[in-house]
Amino acid sequence: MTFGKILPSWFFTLCESTWPGSWFKHSQWLFAIDETFHIMALGMLIGTLVIVDLRLLGFGMRRQSAAQLAKYLRPWTLLGIASMILTGVPLFMSEAVHLSGSSPFLFKMIFLFCAVALHFTLHTKAIAASGGQRSGLDKLAASLSLMCWLGVALAGRAIAFL
Repeated sequence: MTFGKILPSWFFTLCESTWPGSWFKHSQWLFAIDETFHIMALGMLIGTLVIVDLRLLGFGMRRQSAAQLAKYLRPWTLLGIASMILTGVPLFMSEAVHLSGSSPFLFKMIFLFCAVALHFTLHTKAIAASGGQRSGLDKLAASLSLMCWLGVALAGRAIAFL
């Protein structure tokens, strides 16, 4: 299954023909520089989430609650999400036609949607409800969060190889 079977082909051609798509596609260094920042943003985002998720699972930083850690790391988490989107859109636009036939890209977008939706719903609820005692909700939210973000990273890496 690919996006090419879900969305019309003219959409992908249109994305590549816009000025950002064309500029990134034909520039010698712009794509590589943007991809570097995209990967750094993913690292920053996953780093902040792993700290909070491990705390929800009962590992590390026991002097602080998951809510305190999440509050402290929230600006970095949001910066990571925003940076990933701002750097990812031009990357997509520069090779939209190629990505329309990429199964790993479809899986990355599915994992990304699930991860972001989970983060702003169940994950946020679990952090707010965690009062120093671990519950099933904490473990579920943390485990799903780690799996979804790992799926985003692995599927993103697979795009280059498949």
